[in-house]
Amino acid sequence: MAQIILLEGDITEQPVDAIVNAANTELSLGSGVAGAIQDKAGPEVQAECDVRGPIGLGEVALTGAGRLPARFVIHAASMEPGGSAREDTVRGAVRQSLRLARSEGFRTIALPAIGAGVGGVSMQACAEISLEEARLHLAEESSLEEVRFVLWGEPAFRVFEMVHDRAKVAAQMERLKNR
Repeated sequence: MAQIILLEGDITEQPVDAIVNAANTELSLGSGVAGAIQDKAGPEVQAECDVRGPIGLGEVALTGAGRLPARFVIHAASMEPGGSAREDTVRGAVRQSLRLARSEGFRTIALPAIGAGVGGVSMQACAEISLEEARLHLAEESSLEEVRFVLWGEPAFRVFEMVHDRAKVAAQMERLKNR
């Protein structure tokens, strides 16, 4: 059965089929998750991004992962370079990342808090949107067995944990009500 897992840590260290980069539309690796990917993966990921970009808001592009333990990087554009993310662009970026993972037959994927941090979307909104999209995706036919949210720092982890727990409790209450 497919599952959603929350971890506090560094997404670039995840040995999964694909990690998701919180990208800009130009696919230029710079700061945040993109900067960490650039630092640890080597120059080949940016070279592949240069060939595949630019992409539209909410769209995704797939590259190799260079020296990372993941096999691929899904670059999910939630903002323009130097701009801000919005809740609708975060939703589109998460949704398209999961769809691409399914179309590629991936079984494991790791996502960051897309649009939070540099993007400016609140961690609460990011968690609500991201977890909802993951639940909706896993409710359909999918190759994914594990959707992993890898969050940088305890505060981000705790927000995602609270949102995830709230949804689990609500689902359990609904099941009890329908008995």
